[in-house]
Amino acid sequence: MRLYENEAKTVFEREGIAVPRALGVFERAADIQGCVGPDTPVMLKALVLIGGRGKAGGVRRAAGQAEAVSLAAEMLGRKIRGYSVERLLVEEAVETIGGAAYVGVTMNPADFNVTVIVSPAGGVDIEQVARESPEKILRVELPGNDEILPEAEAARLAAFLASGLAGGMAQVDALKSVISKVYAVFQKYDCKIAEINPLLLTAAGPVAADAKIVLDDNGLYRQGGLFHLLGLTTARHDVSEPTRNEVRAREAGFRYVDLLAEDHKKDPEKLYVGLVPGGAGYGIFSIDEVANVGDRFFGGRVIPVNFMDSGGGPTVAQVSEMFDLLFDNEVVDLVITSRFGGISSCDIFIRGLVGCLRERRKAGRRVVPVVGRMVGTDLPSARDFLERAKRETPGELEDMQITVGNRKIMAEVIREGIRDAFDRKGWT
Repeated sequence: MRLYENEAKTVFEREGIAVPRALGVFERAADIQGCVGPDTPVMLKALVLIGGRGKAGGVRRAAGQAEAVSLAAEMLGRKIRGYSVERLLVEEAVETIGGAAYVGVTMNPADFNVTVIVSPAGGVDIEQVARESPEKILRVELPGNDEILPEAEAARLAAFLASGLAGGMAQVDALKSVISKVYAVFQKYDCKIAEINPLLLTAAGPVAADAKIVLDDNGLYRQGGLFHLLGLTTARHDVSEPTRNEVRAREAGFRYVDLLAEDHKKDPEKLYVGLVPGGAGYGIFSIDEVANVGDRFFGGRVIPVNFMDSGGGPTVAQVSEMFDLLFDNEVVDLVITSRFGGISSCDIFIRGLVGCLRERRKAGRRVVPVVGRMVGTDLPSARDFLERAKRETPGELEDMQITVGNRKIMAEVIREGIRDAFDRKGWT
């Protein structure tokens, strides 16, 4: 779960790291006028959970009130890598007397060592510095996962940083303090990443001009105090802002991830396949197999739309909502579903699907063909219900083809379903 910049700065400030004075978070440009002085230099920052804001025009400096209002009007509503800017952080600009540094703490996924990274070449992507000037980076790995950064390592990191910054040696002790505090934030709040980029040297000492914190989802249950501090009640998406579909699925109680951007422009020469699998494993398999079948047999013209995981025991209403969500997605041409009933029930699954199709047909809402297979728990009662439903409402279920049992492997069901969809469109 990634924090917005203003939230990350709230955490850093609480732990004793200096940050710029915030003037507020704004959703309307006009509201900024009363908070910025006529000649007060300020920074306007788009609050989106995505990288690359600066290059995309999501971080701007204004010389005073009039320019701030004008820039805000330009920035609000624009897209940054597909995500709409709906809020701006406005804070006083930092006047630096030296260079810009990078300070970050993360974990090496290879051996789970906590890793502290510093560089006097801040203000740019640290990956770019690693490629172009690796000598400007110092990495220190701590295999002991110490709760507090050891004094000797903190001193070594600070000395390296200070030696590469104009005016750095005069603030080496302050730099050491900041590095230690970023490390403490990482440990205290169960972070995956705690980062300042850039850390600017000012007359009053180092200031975190930008801040990034990504929390480990596995540790969120221990962070009630942090949620209270930030005024949060629920967790957010780990990497970026959730899409409308992802929010809808979360509210319904099942896992869902869009594989395409919300503003994705549909290619009329390709088939878009929505997926309703039984569990996470089948969800991953379905994505891979749809892409694989599309590449092998259909010239790469098949696009999986989503990942979905129904969990261990979805209700009939939840199953129905899984299909509703995909039918409401105008991009989707075909839905492929698989129910391998172990913990979950084939009977609940088929009742949810049939109920969804009947309701949508009755209301005149959009429906696309559904193909799939079900096998496992409660299969006899599920088979009986499906056969009876087809007799009672054949018209509502004419686009549903569900294989019952193991007569076909799922890969074959997927291929045949895609072939049928291509035939419907008159494609070869």
